[in-house]
Amino acid sequence: MTETSVRADTGATVWLTGLPSAGKTTIATALAERLAAEGHRTEVLDGDEIRTFLSAGLGFSREDRDTNVQRIGFVAELLASQGVKVLVPVIAPYEDSREAVRKRHQAEGTGYLEVHVATPVDVCSERDVKGLYARQAAGEIAGLTGVDDPYEPPRVPDLRIETHRQSVEESAAALYALLTERGLA
Repeated sequence: MTETSVRADTGATVWLTGLPSAGKTTIATALAERLAAEGHRTEVLDGDEIRTFLSAGLGFSREDRDTNVQRIGFVAELLASQGVKVLVPVIAPYEDSREAVRKRHQAEGTGYLEVHVATPVDVCSERDVKGLYARQAAGEIAGLTGVDDPYEPPRVPDLRIETHRQSVEESAAALYALLTERGLA
């Protein structure tokens, strides 16, 4: 008979915030792959997927954005409290919304790290993964975070990643090092 061991894991939420096309999801996916290969339970709560399912029907007003962030934060804390490493690549443009998520985690005793994927808007615009910057420039959409809608960068993030100066691998490695330093990897 073979004995199966279940890894007792400390869960945590890693919140990656930044402008559209900053590299949040790319970094989260790279880190998730590394953590999963090591046997950690991981989940990526991608902002676009969440809007399609959990937050369907919400718009992009300040109130709707806050509601979206709080929903994601609730799910992230729930999973993290059960030993999952939850990577959350979302814009989350408002500092008070992100702070409320941090406080929820602290109140529950669940690990939480805030990572600012600090990519300049001109670099994001060049990448334009989803065509948002081009659509905004053409007048097809309004309210693009960091262009004609506010983005409040974290004042004191746990980690600041500059994707225009480091590769995806270097960015994921820096985040992994922080998780290790904090006893979460």
